[in-house]
Amino acid sequence: MNSSNYVSTAWNTPFIAQRADPYILHEGDSFYFTASVPAYDRIVLRKADTLEGLRNAPEKEIWHRHASGVMSWHIWAPEIHYLQGKWYIYFAAGERDDVWEIRPWVLVCEGQDPLNDPWREAGKVQCADPFTFVDFSLDMTVFETGGSLYCVWAEKVSVGKKISNLYIARMKDPLTLETPQMLLTTPSYAWERHGFWVNEGPAFLEGEDRVFLTFSASDTGPAYCMGLLWAEKDADLMDISAWHKLNHPVFQTDEAKGLYGPGHNSFFTDEEGKTCMAYHARPYDEILGDPLYDPNRHCYIMDVQWKDGMPVLDYMNQRFQ
Repeated sequence: MNSSNYVSTAWNTPFIAQRADPYILHEGDSFYFTASVPAYDRIVLRKADTLEGLRNAPEKEIWHRHASGVMSWHIWAPEIHYLQGKWYIYFAAGERDDVWEIRPWVLVCEGQDPLNDPWREAGKVQCADPFTFVDFSLDMTVFETGGSLYCVWAEKVSVGKKISNLYIARMKDPLTLETPQMLLTTPSYAWERHGFWVNEGPAFLEGEDRVFLTFSASDTGPAYCMGLLWAEKDADLMDISAWHKLNHPVFQTDEAKGLYGPGHNSFFTDEEGKTCMAYHARPYDEILGDPLYDPNRHCYIMDVQWKDGMPVLDYMNQRFQ
């Protein structure tokens, strides 16, 4: 099936249509939403008093790509964070003359109202060693746990077959890495290697005794799926041996429900403090042309359940059906 002929189900009506890489933040009494837009040319932001309110909240463009040079092409996967009293947006961008010269960049809000106050370009996160971000790098996320700030992102190795790995570093502040990067995971299983060898789109989740990172794997078609890493909460997260990787995907295509290639998610809490997940997926499996430029990766939302201290991601817990 393709975009002109697909079966509508109770599950594949989107929460927000044509918004890939959805990121939802519940900060204070408000919910914020940002995501990639099909044109990959700008960063948009929504704000609402309730989670449901995000669906029809006005969407404001807060930044537009440059006409040339850096940050002029492939504006991807923005994330909004409130860290140490300031608002930040981390995103990836390429160059018009070399569209795959993609690197992570940062915007900083000049005030306390991210929807209406101006944003300034803060450049790239400053590295602790000269070899960070040397190649195609994207999907940067930042999180705080155990009194420390960490950064995780996807980066392709620069020799031989291009493989997208995930790296982690501890941060000195929201704009500066304190440690050199450490390889966190590489696509080692068949379900991570469909079309391309990919680990990308990391998302942090804190449990009762453990911390988790989901990630997306394989190409962006129906094989796209999510994997899971976890570590004990009191572990040294910069010690590679502290992290454990499940050998199977934790969320993937469900043909019966009409949802294909789920991935690039974010975690947040609702009004009652319940953990939720936003993710994107397509309502059909046959994609005409390059999947990257198919506009119909929509945002969906589900409740996260827990079993034996591990998160359970199940379409049966999807909201707004």
